[in-house]
Amino acid sequence: MSQPSTTLGYALFATRWLQAPLYFGLVAAQGVYVYKFFNELWNLILRCVTGQANETYVMLAVLKLVDVVMIANLLIMVIVGGYETFVSRIGLQGHRDQPEWLSHVNSNVLKVKLATAIVGISSVHLLQMFVDVHHTSQHALLWGTVIHMAFIASAAILAYMSGPMAEHGDRSHKGHGHASAHGQDGAGGGYSVSTSVPAEFSASAAAVRAPVPVPIPAQSTGSYLPSSESYDSYDPYETGAETRIRAARFPSRKQLEEFDEDHPRDFDREVLARLGKLDFVASRRNVVFVGPPGTGKTHLAVGLGVRACQAGHQVLFATAAQWAARLTEARVAGRLAEELAALDAHPLLIVDEVGYTPFDVDTAHLFFQLVAHRYERSSLIVTGDRPLGRWDEIFGGAAPAMVDRLAHHAEIVRLEGDSYRMRRATSAWAE
Repeated sequence: MSQPSTTLGYALFATRWLQAPLYFGLVAAQGVYVYKFFNELWNLILRCVTGQANETYVMLAVLKLVDVVMIANLLIMVIVGGYETFVSRIGLQGHRDQPEWLSHVNSNVLKVKLATAIVGISSVHLLQMFVDVHHTSQHALLWGTVIHMAFIASAAILAYMSGPMAEHGDRSHKGHGHASAHGQDGAGGGYSVSTSVPAEFSASAAAVRAPVPVPIPAQSTGSYLPSSESYDSYDPYETGAETRIRAARFPSRKQLEEFDEDHPRDFDREVLARLGKLDFVASRRNVVFVGPPGTGKTHLAVGLGVRACQAGHQVLFATAAQWAARLTEARVAGRLAEELAALDAHPLLIVDEVGYTPFDVDTAHLFFQLVAHRYERSSLIVTGDRPLGRWDEIFGGAAPAMVDRLAHHAEIVRLEGDSYRMRRATSAWAE
């Protein structure tokens, strides 16, 4: 793209900031509703204290208060969700009160939530009419009911359309989104892909030949559509969550609720409950499961991945050997930077079975570049059979720099116990 075209595009994109004063205007409108709420509340209290309020008046006054609160909630969704979607990201990552919907907000989600909020407000208005039916004309009741049903129908249509639209957007994003070596980190801030490695182990890389690629399903081609090897035939009418789960290429479908928490001898259940909220994805932190084979590391990783897909996140799963083959193929083809940038479309990557096979120097460098590229930008879940302090046995000289970045913002979960698979096999043999 030519420099004038790029400059013009950036200038046009910068005009989104013209919308910022509009959202601050809505903040002022919210202040007006706060005043209106307390004014109505004060009048209600005065009438109740002086004995001027009958039951109908109290009910109508309370419905007015509920109406004001629901409109204020609608304003919050428009202010926060609209600003986040159309102007700039709001830095709430890691905040304990971050709304669940904000982590995967988009125009479709926002429209559906607004539509349902409007239906709720319309319901309160209609209820006020029926409570005060003696002072409401039949004409007003009829049109109030018709308008309310129109709101319900429009909300249902929006909700129905948002599924196919979101699914189409996911496929388009996978097909050509993030395909260049440059990506966007937030709205308005850019970054360039770095393929540099620490100097302390760069000299030895040239002396080691590239490893032979391990066969991997068609992930390395850039296509993340599901394959018939892992799942049943692809259903174009399935929900967006199901599409994301298929595209993630999990070896099997596991749920966090299915995990046998009584099996590991040493396991922090509170950590699992906290991770299940997926705050680590929103705050771009990592999770490392460490423990002997058969203690449930892969189950937990897949369970978190499935839940992330259901929450609207793109996820990609592969074993360490498969990631090594994928990155090696990209490097040999001269498109490693593009491959790392394309993976930015997935807020969560899962690297399973780290440590079962040691890697040569070149492959260790590739893993370092993957971890360094996603550092403070996107999340990783890693499962392995040995603690991070022993990763030099797997990655050699690349381990210290890799561990430093991986563990800086990470939840380290240790699982101790005997192999669950061996326990079941032993039990079956005994029977």
